[in-house]
Amino acid sequence: MGTAIFLQQVINGLVVGSIYAMVALGLTLIFGILHIGNFAHGQLYMLGAFATYWMVTLWGWNIWLAMLAAMGLMALLGIILERMVFRPVHSAPHINGLIVALGLFIVLENLAFILWGGEERMLPSPYATKTISFLSLTLTIQRLLVFIVAVLLIFLLYLFIQRTKMGKAIRAVALDSEVARLMGIPIHRISATVFAVSSALAAAAGALVGPIFSVFPAMGLSPILKAFVVIVIGGMGSIPGAIFGGYVLGIAESLGAGYLSSQYKDGFAFLALIVVLMIKPTGLFGKKEG
Repeated sequence: MGTAIFLQQVINGLVVGSIYAMVALGLTLIFGILHIGNFAHGQLYMLGAFATYWMVTLWGWNIWLAMLAAMGLMALLGIILERMVFRPVHSAPHINGLIVALGLFIVLENLAFILWGGEERMLPSPYATKTISFLSLTLTIQRLLVFIVAVLLIFLLYLFIQRTKMGKAIRAVALDSEVARLMGIPIHRISATVFAVSSALAAAAGALVGPIFSVFPAMGLSPILKAFVVIVIGGMGSIPGAIFGGYVLGIAESLGAGYLSSQYKDGFAFLALIVVLMIKPTGLFGKKEG
């Protein structure tokens, strides 16, 4: 029984960690290019969930088709935000970008409250109530799909970054933007592409959790805070660190909630952050500067 409970909590942690990893990947990609902590990223997660919800409930779209459409919409919105909001402060001190991101976070959240109110809505999914059981463990198909789809998207992102010409350009800009510019790499196009990819990932994460945790305007706050914890644990700007950190945080939270108390679930995340920083101040995959 003890082993079954432990494995159940680990599985729950892998599901939650998948969402953290997807949101954190977007954050760390943007930080690697613009060196901005984009607080508004959580709102793209929220808008992606709402876009999927409306397409499913109003137009009767299949949930997967709606999720893909939401990813496309959020990618387009990410490009617009990069061009209209973040590019003008690209060369300014980093604190300017941080303030702009905080302002955008507030604007988007309040806009969602005005448009849709504070009501929590459950995104309909045919997989939300169906369960599978194996080795005394029980899991809804929706949670299993969250893990599978997240791993698939993370793998596709890895291929994009490692195997494509655009991915190589993104890595070059993240390494040294001035040298990349002198080599003829279009910095603004790279920046817009990173925002599009990151926003699409956030939308997918929001659509995947909508049938599990509900959809509401303030739903982006907790994931974005956890995503910041994840990228600090993993190492600022590190893609492997964001993935590993996401799953470590998800499992730590789940085990803490299962064996101690779910009331202190958020506290376990920040306790994990403190422990990691005490052992390795640059994060698990971070590199020392200079």
